[in-house]
Amino acid sequence: MSYLPKPSYYTISLIVVLLLPFTILCASFLLPFSAYLRNPPVVAAAVVASGCHGAAVAAADVPEAPARAADDGGGGGRPEISILVGVHTMAKKHSRRHLVRMAYALQQTPALRAAARVDVRFALCARPMPPEHRAFVALEARAYGDVLLFDCDEGPDRGKTYDYFAGLPAMLGAGGGRPYDYVMKVDDDTYLRLDALVETLRRAPREDMYYGAGLPFLDRRSPPFMLGMGYVLSWDLVEWIAGSDIAKELAIGAEDVTTGIWLNMGNKAKIRVNIFPRMYDFKGVKPEDFLEDTIGVHQLKQDLRWAQTLEHFNVTWLDPSSKTTNSIS
Repeated sequence: MSYLPKPSYYTISLIVVLLLPFTILCASFLLPFSAYLRNPPVVAAAVVASGCHGAAVAAADVPEAPARAADDGGGGGRPEISILVGVHTMAKKHSRRHLVRMAYALQQTPALRAAARVDVRFALCARPMPPEHRAFVALEARAYGDVLLFDCDEGPDRGKTYDYFAGLPAMLGAGGGRPYDYVMKVDDDTYLRLDALVETLRRAPREDMYYGAGLPFLDRRSPPFMLGMGYVLSWDLVEWIAGSDIAKELAIGAEDVTTGIWLNMGNKAKIRVNIFPRMYDFKGVKPEDFLEDTIGVHQLKQDLRWAQTLEHFNVTWLDPSSKTTNSIS
């Protein structure tokens, strides 16, 4: 026998009215979420390529990126050129990769995509990689699909650049094809303006071409090597490095100098595009410290320098009328 009073019809109706919005909210959230758990989105995993220091730890095919339709209102088709930008970084730099990832993602405008396919990827060495970094890198690879993991030793002048260039043909499954017109190596303390990079490469040759801030700067036609802050090779030179005994035997050393040595000894890269002074070291925060036609700014080792550079190029601009802007202010 119950001693609780029987609820009235008014009480039951009130409870139903109060619980109805909550029930709808739960259904609208839980049903899609359960579907997500059953069928999570497909993302690319980290890729491990073999280099000069050992066999591959693992292997995975990297699918060719789908052709993007031109966003100019006209007919579709592949972009005019394709560029792989390999940002060389270390496994422990999770926050830096997130910053760089956002800085380049915001530049993927319809105008840029109509002119070129620019794929930004992060190149990391598998050794050494403590368990916590391995787990976080795996999360990034699954979430963003932009991690390239090479079987090499992380550290200055240990041959990582050779492993990067030499491993790409097999990693990308080129099979005699050309997955990209150009491949770039760039530091994680360099900020690239992708539209300026694309504009110069659209006019550049697509064979036997070596592009960057050459040293000495005044040697406009044939600088011995390009500075390691960022340089570009045409795809045929990447394939040559992958099969070159010269590059393999001279893999260790200051990476920008050794790249120039390989090409010089192999009588390669007869076309050298010296973009100095459009790629330069960070000088300061005054407007005159940045060039109007900048392609890249180097030596952004501190987050403050990244913030100052991004602010100068209006990357961080927010609409004053937005709620986000008001909350930040």
